Amino acid sequence: MAEGAVAALADETLDWRFKAAPPQSWGHTVRDWLATGPTLGDLGTPLLTLDAAALDHNLRTMADWCASAGVALAPHGKTTMAPALWQAQLAAGAHGITLANLPQVRVARAFGVRRILLANTLLDPAGLAWLAAELAADPAFAFVSWVDSTESVRLMDEALRAAGAERPVEVLVELGGPGGRTGARGVDAAVEIAAAVLRAPTLRLAGVGGYEGALAHDAEPDALAAVRGYLTSLGELHGRLARAYPDDAPPVVTAGGSAYFDLVVEETAGLPEALVVLRSGAYLAHDDGFYRGVSPFARGTGRAPLRSALHGWARVASRPEPQLALLDAGKRDLPFDEGLPEPQQVRGGAELTGTTARITALNDQHAFLRDAGDLAPVGAVLRLGVSHPCTAFDKWTAIPVLDSADAAEPKVTGLVRTFF
Repeated sequence: MAEGAVAALADETLDWRFKAAPPQSWGHTVRDWLATGPTLGDLGTPLLTLDAAALDHNLRTMADWCASAGVALAPHGKTTMAPALWQAQLAAGAHGITLANLPQVRVARAFGVRRILLANTLLDPAGLAWLAAELAADPAFAFVSWVDSTESVRLMDEALRAAGAERPVEVLVELGGPGGRTGARGVDAAVEIAAAVLRAPTLRLAGVGGYEGALAHDAEPDALAAVRGYLTSLGELHGRLARAYPDDAPPVVTAGGSAYFDLVVEETAGLPEALVVLRSGAYLAHDDGFYRGVSPFARGTGRAPLRSALHGWARVASRPEPQLALLDAGKRDLPFDEGLPEPQQVRGGAELTGTTARITALNDQHAFLRDAGDLAPVGAVLRLGVSHPCTAFDKWTAIPVLDSADAAEPKVTGLVRTFF
């Protein structure tokens, strides 16, 4: 990455555009404001924070696990859309950065990411023309995307020809599954797509890929069996294409979100001449919800569990009924698609984990906290555990980093800038 571009984020001036930035920071650069030694108490609510110690633990845990498993990691950058966090992942040994669409790729290129895996099919003619120009201008730029039909191959080839593409675009044939998301339905169909790629002069067959997470949503035996079955088919497709791959680089076999990457490693072990690339993205921030329950590190890999680096903070704004409190954080501030936030503690007061206190609903700007009794009076600030980092980061343009959310008065040690 372009280290200077990431470092320059510290020179950005804070103001009202960043809802996590308190008024006393306005007019100061990020660097100068951090130098004043702000603490959590200087920040308002609603708020989302990151925990520096948890981020570091998760970063090292995943990097070490991938190294010991002999697989590459191209973390999905769409989870955070935070170049500073991408830089940390690359510095820890990541193979590249995965992204989901062309606007995200443009952000990555603006910050100098050199190896990008687009886990999607790119058909936009204007976008393909831009990509062709990027590839021509930077011989070190390594890019690969997906195709899942002969029609997508035809459209890509036509657009790249029209753009006068100088370098072929590397593509992976995407294998899907019944009831899943995108991807060819069946190995035979995928082989036909690979044949179409080989006939297209503007494309280059680089391997196979897909997403097993679209076929399961928990760690029950049936779900794990469905994932294993899909990965077996992906390995079969790789074997069927073995003679079609170019000889100048090992073919890529990529799968693996943050829920089943252990199964990807097990089921791809022994594939001939393959570079197995995981695309896990949520592992870095982890959570106190969906991924806490389904992560391989919680299912017995022998590694220390990942730690949630994300916390919401909300203030009790109203107690209109004895067992109902309204907090000043809602859907615009906290994720809710994979489970509602969990009340963990009252700042400077009672522990809420393990009590009857629970959040039962979110409106746009309010959370409904029930059965907290007298533990959450009006004005109290609550720490909340959240579920699903992918829909947490996108609600904040700048996220304060705390040295430790468990400290009596956490210090603000950084400000992570996102670009959604």
